[in-house]
Amino acid sequence: MDDVPRETPLTETEPAAAARVFGEGIDRARRFATALADNGELRGLIGPQELPRLWSRHLLNSAVVAPLFRGRVGDVGSGAGLPGLVLAIARPDVEWVLIEPIGRRTTWLSEQVTALGLANVEVVRSRAEDWPEGPVLDAVTARAVSALRTLIPVTAPLVRDGGELVLLKGANAANEITAAAKQVRRFGLSDVRVESVGGGFLEEPTRVVRATVR
Repeated sequence: MDDVPRETPLTETEPAAAARVFGEGIDRARRFATALADNGELRGLIGPQELPRLWSRHLLNSAVVAPLFRGRVGDVGSGAGLPGLVLAIARPDVEWVLIEPIGRRTTWLSEQVTALGLANVEVVRSRAEDWPEGPVLDAVTARAVSALRTLIPVTAPLVRDGGELVLLKGANAANEITAAAKQVRRFGLSDVRVESVGGGFLEEPTRVVRATVR
């Protein structure tokens, strides 16, 4: 029997909203999307099933939260650069620290920082638990890392007094807050809530759990 060639999933066409969301960073966003499409699966950063939703599910889902940040922001478990690299493209006025423990991923992140000319990004190979600077960041974000009750203890200690957690979550975000009540109290979080962002741009808005660290 002749071998049947495996079909390669097609990369999603850039949505019309992309230029509006990224603004002046749209060319960088396109280059990053191409790099992910060409190399992401090969380098174990994304699965092939993600290509048909690369823009809507990943790039735009990350980029729409960009207005929520200021100052110096950490992205814990940055992986392929979602959301950290995407946010750095969308917000060149913010300083981004991409915290990732796996070497092949930090190599990818550093390559992309150079290729995209992102002067506002620092890549740190480290677990969040081993972050050496203490609570100095204005905010910390993370996407698809772990449940909130596990995520709070490794993100809140990096944030200065009065800073924020801005954590990208799925449809179960409100239930995760309830399940993390003990950690919320332990780390002195206040004004913990779920916000939906990007409803005017995306078919499904991005949900974030926001909280102030005290």
